[in-house]
Amino acid sequence: MARSSSRSVDWGFPRWRGYGAGREATTVRLCDRHGCDAPGNCPAPKSPNSPDRWYFCQDHAAEYNRGWNYFEGLTAEEAAQREADETRTADGYAESKHYGWAGPGDGSRSRDEMRALELLELEPDADFEAVRVAWRRLAKSNHPDLRPGDKEAATRFQAIQAAYDVLRAAEDARQWKPAV
Repeated sequence: MARSSSRSVDWGFPRWRGYGAGREATTVRLCDRHGCDAPGNCPAPKSPNSPDRWYFCQDHAAEYNRGWNYFEGLTAEEAAQREADETRTADGYAESKHYGWAGPGDGSRSRDEMRALELLELEPDADFEAVRVAWRRLAKSNHPDLRPGDKEAATRFQAIQAAYDVLRAAEDARQWKPAV
């Protein structure tokens, strides 16, 4: 008499099964779009600030999102007020973003910027226009084309260029630029 096999193919080691390979049936939520029988795994809001969600397939979720208007039913003033209330700024963080590691402590310049200013023979509180003038003056006097064969001038020229690059990058970081 043959005995029917009641053992599974994993020999009692459930980790040998794939994920979700249990014997029980899994429930699948269908797309909420009428007539669609694809799985609805993309939630979409039914109305602004509502916890209720539609569940669409990926194609119908994309179609729904293209036509979604968050400010529908609001006047222009109410929409502007809601947008202003929900917009959060990072103004407090923008002030502190230029603090460099091991800087002077007052937040004005980092250690690299202070070295670059020293190399360009400028004061620590020099503005960027003074940096540009000093860079041009020193670059012209140490340029390898004007002093061919002078290794020290070439080394000084490279250091001046590096110092200017550091200060220009720091100046660009301090200037706010709108996102494009």
